Amino acid sequence: MNYWLIKSEPETFSWDKFVSMGGDMWDGVRNYAARNFMKDMKVGDLALFYHSVKEKSCVGLARVAKEYYPDPTAKPEEKDTWVVVDFVPVQKLKRPVSLGEIKQDERLSEMALIKLSRLSVQPVKKEEFDIIIQKSEE
Repeated sequence: MNYWLIKSEPETFSWDKFVSMGGDMWDGVRNYAARNFMKDMKVGDLALFYHSVKEKSCVGLARVAKEYYPDPTAKPEEKDTWVVVDFVPVQKLKRPVSLGEIKQDERLSEMALIKLSRLSVQPVKKEEFDIIIQKSEE
């Protein structure tokens, strides 16, 4: 199993909206590195759902429900370029884990969230994932 972090602006697509929908496709990604990560996702992989911009916190867990396919929101000439992955909610974290907390934890200093902060889809090492889950339960 692989682990990921997917970012969304809560004003645009919040955890609560995601849950109320029962899941959704992760669309609109227009970065080649993020797209390539999406192509690596497998059914059953887990992702930290991260509220970006104002909140800057991991707020929930999602699971890959369907592997990548062409992004229906892409321009017709870009249908072969951009992809989506379907996610379903697993659970809300017991408490949000903020970017500040993540940056303060030396064990997470190499996390992609810190090193590749602008990337909206990124890998997470199992150890990092476990630490964030642990922090959410404190």
